[in-house]
Amino acid sequence: MSSFAALQLASPIITALTDLGYATPTPIQAQAIPTILAGKDVLAGAQTGTGKTAAFALPLLTRLLEGQPAQSKHPHALILAPTRELADQVATSIQGYAAHTKLQTLAVYGGVSQRPQTDALTQGVDILVATPGRLLDLINQQALELSAVRWLILDEADRMLDLGFKDELVRLLKRLPKQRQTLFFSATFPKSVKDLAYSMLNQPEEIAVAAANATLDSIEQVLYNMDTSKKRSALAWLIGSGNWQQVLVFVRSKKQADDLASELIKDGIKCDSLHGDKSQGARARALDDFKNGKIRALIATDVAARGIDIIELPWVVNYELPFNAEDYVHRIGRTGRAGNSGKAISFVARNEENLLADIEALIKRPLPTQWLVGFEPNFDAPADSASHGRNQRKQRQKAKAKAKSQATYGIKKSRS
Repeated sequence: MSSFAALQLASPIITALTDLGYATPTPIQAQAIPTILAGKDVLAGAQTGTGKTAAFALPLLTRLLEGQPAQSKHPHALILAPTRELADQVATSIQGYAAHTKLQTLAVYGGVSQRPQTDALTQGVDILVATPGRLLDLINQQALELSAVRWLILDEADRMLDLGFKDELVRLLKRLPKQRQTLFFSATFPKSVKDLAYSMLNQPEEIAVAAANATLDSIEQVLYNMDTSKKRSALAWLIGSGNWQQVLVFVRSKKQADDLASELIKDGIKCDSLHGDKSQGARARALDDFKNGKIRALIATDVAARGIDIIELPWVVNYELPFNAEDYVHRIGRTGRAGNSGKAISFVARNEENLLADIEALIKRPLPTQWLVGFEPNFDAPADSASHGRNQRKQRQKAKAKAKSQATYGIKKSRS
């Protein structure tokens, strides 16, 4: 498809896209928009950074404008997102696309006061973007009802299951009208995600712009073998010697995020941490400082980093490999977005080789491995102690069991 105008979007939406500098639809947009406009349910596999928000938002706005839904202060469209950051990002994007319309979009999520959200709902909203927990709270308090919803969109459904939202999703589905159009977007498709999708969708059109669990071709991926004890100094050296001005660094725990940020600050590198124990205000400030260039490095856990959308983010570093291989795909998808190139670097210690094997099996290709000069592994030193190795295996098994139980039984969400 050569232009957005050829996709038969409403004219106010075309005007907004022109204002935003959007010229040509991405592959997911070109495939999904006509299908959604035709009223079909959609099951879409799309990596982060491929333009999937616009893929569902643009036809949704067009259908809202052209369908002229009955007047109601209750939302006509509901978009579910796994994290506060992603909900906020999606709502902001939709507000931009709807700039030349009177359609109202609102994001509701936990970690902040409910009062402004309930006040906005009282005024009326057309599109509601929500995290499942806060949405159920508002429903239970009778501040919101879903009887007018005609469109349901699940964004990053795989992460919603990872966070243990299955029970909440099942409860929400019971409150939604059966006559609706459902759009289901996910970057990865383990069995739990497929089962959820087909329980919600009605003869969906399947759309995929990349192989399931594939990583974006625009991202250069490199592994550096090194001892755990050398990782912090290696990261500081890379940032300093490469004059990196914007790097997103992933760790596995909230404590590691804070500890690493503190160490990098001692090295003279402006940085901050981002994780679930921080208040929403602190998380928003850290993210704004990162986007605006006030800090060079943002040290984040997997959950907190969901929703980070920086079009030209050049660097992602896996300081520690994730216990769940699917998280690797999501992590590196923060770079190489919207057709831009990016680089993902992973530090791999010997006790992480099993995690690496899981990642390579998931993405169905080996990753190029190098040594970073000056930070090579010490082959004369003994391998990590047996007890440490056992602890790593136990943590890995625990993470896998947790992910499985969350998907199967809907254990309450974590706050990593």
